[in-house]
Amino acid sequence: MFTGIVQAIGTIERVEPFAGGVKLTVHAPELDMGNVVLGDSISHNGACMTVIEQLDPRRYRIDVSDESLRCTVGLDREGGQVNLEKAMRLGDMLGGHLVSGHVDGVGEVLSFDPVGDNRELVVRAPTAMARYLAAKGSVVVNGVSLTTNSVRDVEDGCVFSINLIPHTLAVTTLGQLAAGAKVNLEIDLIARYVERMLGTEHRG
Repeated sequence: MFTGIVQAIGTIERVEPFAGGVKLTVHAPELDMGNVVLGDSISHNGACMTVIEQLDPRRYRIDVSDESLRCTVGLDREGGQVNLEKAMRLGDMLGGHLVSGHVDGVGEVLSFDPVGDNRELVVRAPTAMARYLAAKGSVVVNGVSLTTNSVRDVEDGCVFSINLIPHTLAVTTLGQLAAGAKVNLEIDLIARYVERMLGTEHRG
C-alpha cells in the first residue's frame, strides 16, 4: 500500500528488454534507500514495482512486465523522470489516501493552464473509470494523491479537473505535463469496494 505522497523524483537511466518485459535501472539520489531491501515495493508513477537489485545507494533495478507496460505510460523511456514512493509501513502517517499502486487506466491531459501561481489540470479518464470519480473525491495521477475539483461525464469517459499548488508542481513530475500528455490513473480504493458491494447486493 502507498499514500500517494511522492518522496522523490527518479530518472530511468537504462531500459533493457528481455523476454516478457523490460529491466529498468532507476537513479534515485533523493530517495532514502536505507531501509529498502530486495523484494520491497516502490511506486513508479503510480505503478507498484519490486526492487530486484540494488546497484549502489542511489540506483536499483526493477522488472516491468509486458502487461504492466500495456496498462501504463512513462515506464519505458530512457531519461524519463518518475514519481517515487516507498511502500507504507505500519505506523506511517497517511498523508494522502490509501493507494494500491495498481494503475486502473490511462488518461489524457486536455489542458494545463495557470490559475494565479497554481495550475488547473484537466484530464479525460476512460469510460470504465467514470463511475468511480466524484467531485471532491480522491484520484491518483502518476502516483500523486489529488483531490478532484469537478467531474463531468462525456461521451468517451469523463473529464475531471484538479488544482495543483506550487509545492506539488515543485516536488513531483506533474509540472512537466502539457495538453496531450498521457497519465497513469488509479481510482479511490473505497470507491472500488463500494461499487463491488452494491453490485453484490443486486446479484443477491
